[in-house]
Amino acid sequence: MRKIKFTNETFYHVYNRGVDKRKIFNNQQDVQRFLDCMDEFNTTSLAGSLYENSFISEEWKAKRKLKRLVNIVAFCLNPNHFHFILEQVAESGISQFMKRLSGGYAWYFNNRYKRNGALFQGPFKAKIVDSNEYLLHLSAYVNLNFKVHQLGDQVAKLAKSSWYEYLTNQGIRIYKSGIILKQFASRDEYKKFALDTLPTLIEKKEKDRELADLLID
Repeated sequence: MRKIKFTNETFYHVYNRGVDKRKIFNNQQDVQRFLDCMDEFNTTSLAGSLYENSFISEEWKAKRKLKRLVNIVAFCLNPNHFHFILEQVAESGISQFMKRLSGGYAWYFNNRYKRNGALFQGPFKAKIVDSNEYLLHLSAYVNLNFKVHQLGDQVAKLAKSSWYEYLTNQGIRIYKSGIILKQFASRDEYKKFALDTLPTLIEKKEKDRELADLLID
């Protein structure tokens, strides 16, 4: 049984890695598929596979997406692990969202690469965000996670986060950056806050073995 209980209008740091630290994203097509799953499966309406959903009209999809399971506040997809900040907005929303996301993406990955077995290292991990200060610093940690782990240039090319969309308001529209950005006078002010926080985040990561161990060996 999971020790943490998910409640609505509460923020959580949710993360997981590939089994045995294996890569879960081999190329940009894999990353895009995961992003598509994040979008398609975040609904209280029963979601089928991405293939089945491709036959649903755009009008119906738009109506269905009005009923979200979670608000995705920030995310980072690294080659062998991912981080989210999620706000639950529907009963059992986080559990349902993560079950659909993990199961749907694992099905795609195993079929594409002709493999069997678990893709992720057990159930996803989750920590409650118990203060606004924690939320703000966590947003910097998640948005800049590829920098926190100091990934090499080649590895970093597979990383995708909400960082650049926070700064430009362009690109992916599946998350709710306003929850964070409304607390700053401008996007540039948030950028300065996050980058100023980065050295401390790197230091703390080294002390948190659970998070440090997410890094590819």
